[in-house]
Amino acid sequence: MKDKRAQLSILLSAAFLMATSAIGPGFLTQTATFTEELKSDFGFVILISLLLAIGVQLNVWRIICVSGMRGQDIANRILPGLGYFVAYLITIGGLAFNIGNVGGAALGLNSMVGLNINAGYFVCGLLSIVIFISKNAQGIVDRLMQILGALMILVIIVIAIKTHPPIGEAVIHTFVPLSSFATLFFPILTLLGGTVGGYITFAGAHRLVDAKITGKENFAQINKSSIMGIGIASLMRVFLFLAILGVVAAGNHLDPENPAASAFHYAAGSLGEHFFGFILFAAGITSIIGAAYTSVSFLKTLYKGILKYERYCIIGFIALSTIFMRVIGEPAKLLVLVGFLNGLILPITLTIVVIASRRKDIVGNYKHPIWLTILGILIVIFTLFLSIEGLPTLIADMMNIAG
Repeated sequence: MKDKRAQLSILLSAAFLMATSAIGPGFLTQTATFTEELKSDFGFVILISLLLAIGVQLNVWRIICVSGMRGQDIANRILPGLGYFVAYLITIGGLAFNIGNVGGAALGLNSMVGLNINAGYFVCGLLSIVIFISKNAQGIVDRLMQILGALMILVIIVIAIKTHPPIGEAVIHTFVPLSSFATLFFPILTLLGGTVGGYITFAGAHRLVDAKITGKENFAQINKSSIMGIGIASLMRVFLFLAILGVVAAGNHLDPENPAASAFHYAAGSLGEHFFGFILFAAGITSIIGAAYTSVSFLKTLYKGILKYERYCIIGFIALSTIFMRVIGEPAKLLVLVGFLNGLILPITLTIVVIASRRKDIVGNYKHPIWLTILGILIVIFTLFLSIEGLPTLIADMMNIAG
C-alpha cells in the first residue's frame, strides 16, 4: 500500500512538473496577449494546440518510459552524436524559456507588492536557488507544484465567472474562427511550444525515469500521468482565456508591459491584481526550477562532471537566466517569443521519438500503436510548416526587442 501511495505521488508529481512547467509566466502572458489580439478566435488556437499537444505527449512519454532512457540517450542510440545536438538545442531553448520565467516571476512581484522589476529579477533568482539548495528540494518543488496548480485553476475559475465572458461566441469561434488561418500560425505554434515544446514535454517523463517508473507494465499509470499533465494545463488555459475574453469584450485594453495582471485588475480591482501577482510569482518560481532541472537532465548523462555536480549546475543555470533577464529586459515580449522558440525545437525532438518507436534496440518488443506513429508524423509535418510560416514574425519581433 505504501509503495502504491509512493508511486501515485511520483505520478502526480510528474504530471504537475509537466503542467506547471507549461503553466508558467509565459503561459499566462501568451494567453492574455493573444486573447486581446484574436478575441474569441483564440479558442480555435487553444483547440488545435491541445489536440497536437496530446499527440506529442503520448508519443514522447511512451517511448521514453518504455525504453527507460532519457531523450538525449535515445537520440545518441539512433545516431551517435545526435544526442549531444538535441541536448544543446533543448538546453539553449530551456535557458531562453527560463530567462522568461525569471522575468515573469519579477512581473508577479511587481503586481503583488510593487517591487521594482529589475530588483525582482534578482530576488526571484536567489529565492529559486535557495529552494533548490534545500536537502529536500525535490519534495518541496513537488508539493509546491501540486498546491499552486490547484490554486491557480481555482482562482482563474472564480475570475472567469466574474468577468461574464461571451461563452456562446467563444464556443462558435473555437470551431469556426473568423480570422484567416495564416494569422493563426504564430499563435498556434507559440501555444504548442509553450505547452509541450522544448524541454517541457520531457520534464515529467524524465522525472519518471529518475524514479524508475518505466516499462510496459506501468503503461496505464504513465498514460494517466501524461494525460493529467496536459489536462491540467489545458483546463487552466481555457478558463484563463474565458476570464480575459470577458475583460477585453467589455472594451478594456490590457497593459502591454504586464497584460495578464492588468486583465485581473479590470476583473477584480487592486485585490485581483495583487492576488494574480502572487500566482504569477509562484508559478514563475516553480517554472524556473522545473526548467533548470529538466534542461540540466539533458546533459547529465553525457558529461560525468555535470552528473557529479548536478545541483551546482542547476544553480548556475538559474543564476545565468537571472543575469540574462536583467540585461535583456522586456519580459512580457520575451515570454511570448520563447514559446515560439520552443515550438521550433518540437519537430526535431518528435522526429527522433517517432524513429525510436520503430527501433527494437530502443523499445525492445514493445509495439507502438500505428495510429500514434502516424499522428506523430503528421504533427512533425504540421509544426515544420508552422515554423517556416511563423519564422518571419519571430525574427521581426526579436529585432524589435534588440532594437
